[in-house]
Amino acid sequence: MTEQAETTTKPETTTKPETTTKPETRQGIGVSPGTAYGPVVQVAPPVRPPAHEPAVDDEEAALADVKAAFESVAVSLEQRATRVEDTAQQILKATALIARDKGLVKAASKELAAGHGRANSIANAVETYAAQFEALGGYFAERVADLRDVGSRAVAAVLGVAAPGVPAFSEPSVIVAEDLAPAETATLDRSLVVGIITEAGGRTSHTAILAAQMGIPAVVQLPHATQIPAGTPIALDGDSGEVTIAPDMSLVTAQRERAARRKEALAHLSGPGRTSDGAEIALLANIGGVDDAVAAGAQDLEGVGLFRTEFVYLSATRAPTVEEQAEIYRGVFAPFEGRRVVVRTLDAGADKPLKFADLGPEENPALGRRGLRLSAERPDLLDAQLEALAVAARETGADVRVMAPMVATAEEAAWFARRVRENGLPKAGVMIEVPGAALRARDVLGEVDFGSLGTNDLAQYTMAADRMQGALSDLLDPWQPAVLDVVGVACEGAAKVDRPIGVCGESAGDPLLALVLVGLGVTSLSMAPSKVPVVRLALSQHSVAECQALATAARGSRTAVDALHAVRDGARSELTDLL
Repeated sequence: MTEQAETTTKPETTTKPETTTKPETRQGIGVSPGTAYGPVVQVAPPVRPPAHEPAVDDEEAALADVKAAFESVAVSLEQRATRVEDTAQQILKATALIARDKGLVKAASKELAAGHGRANSIANAVETYAAQFEALGGYFAERVADLRDVGSRAVAAVLGVAAPGVPAFSEPSVIVAEDLAPAETATLDRSLVVGIITEAGGRTSHTAILAAQMGIPAVVQLPHATQIPAGTPIALDGDSGEVTIAPDMSLVTAQRERAARRKEALAHLSGPGRTSDGAEIALLANIGGVDDAVAAGAQDLEGVGLFRTEFVYLSATRAPTVEEQAEIYRGVFAPFEGRRVVVRTLDAGADKPLKFADLGPEENPALGRRGLRLSAERPDLLDAQLEALAVAARETGADVRVMAPMVATAEEAAWFARRVRENGLPKAGVMIEVPGAALRARDVLGEVDFGSLGTNDLAQYTMAADRMQGALSDLLDPWQPAVLDVVGVACEGAAKVDRPIGVCGESAGDPLLALVLVGLGVTSLSMAPSKVPVVRLALSQHSVAECQALATAARGSRTAVDALHAVRDGARSELTDLL
């Protein structure tokens, strides 16, 4: 759990509340742990086109300006990508691809022909695309914030004004925005940004993922966040999601004292994850590329529980060769010699389109030929990836285990396991993110060596709620008893065939929820590395029997809020006093 705010914020440099401002506490969703205190810095809103922009005189010249604007955005994003680490780099490169989408220029051309000016043509084209992305759901819906950021930057370019973004500031502060675009989040100055608050977003938004990776406390879905005046002192809790505007200094002092106690408790604990009665629970990292691997490899972790391989493919115009892939995988595996690295094979499809593996449009891409289903249509891609993984595994000495995404049946699991072993890799597994696979986990896991619960997708499919829709955050709360029931059934199935089952969704990094997951039968937890220390602490303070009792209490609750309260009340005070 990060102590970012406490180590960078100095009391004498923060803005003190005005005497006329009364403390006010609002509830958002905590997505990156830790506490922060500092003055608000409001991020500049998106650049809007003029309300009465005249039509263009020369459509051809105007279209050239529009193309140049989009290209300037793409180049700027690519330049930023060279200065950040892997997960952020992938997001920025993917956003640059959006800026170069020929369909956007074509849509803007139609708007110019309809009599709109340059800026309005760009904005209208972007909104047309955004509506299509939202209707498609899945990966496309996740890109809407990126798409609008690209549009806003392109509008700024044709208008000749500064692009939207974080203004300059010189003291440790809390960044507040409607929704931080990847281009902004990825390049934040960690020495000055002690906390992040957004009005939109969700638990798996880019803001949440990057904030956790960077160790910056963050809260999303905070009502009316953008209306908080700049300079107002604010205290946030990235665990509980509580934000206090113009807090009484006694609250800030209490937060800092709690953070100091937590830091002290974490300082004396290291090594493998274990419950108080000695049950081993592996603590692993979620990573997205070589830089992430190097950073995680240097930390007190037992390995990697989720290595997302999409970055190898997303910006490629042709299928990468075995040699090209093997070189990248060697860089990922090398920091983990002797430790496990669980690799998720390519998770793409119509919802994550690849130029060299386009299966055509689908009405509902999120439920279409994605993940393993794409591999079944293009086994050449899977075999090349498996061959490259095997080469890199042999040369680095890492304990490489390979799992497939979007597996629904025992037949699919058996097909994947056979191909993994034919390519010389000893351990095959599957992601359990489809409720059908969870319900029949005994049969599905009976065909492979291990399973990993992707609780983000599992929650969205169980609750029929798009995980990128911030308005549905209550349904997507990992504390939903129905989701815990599905996880419990999957763990029971794994136990019947004596297969280990882990969790690699965001819920693994919640110390209280981690106790519940262990009580349900989970044997490994994979998360953002910054979340590992407090989960290690939580496990060390509770026996397996205590975890099982907490799991029973959570599943027996009526609502997600009730489940959280039941576990918080039942957990040991040595832990809850630090959260």
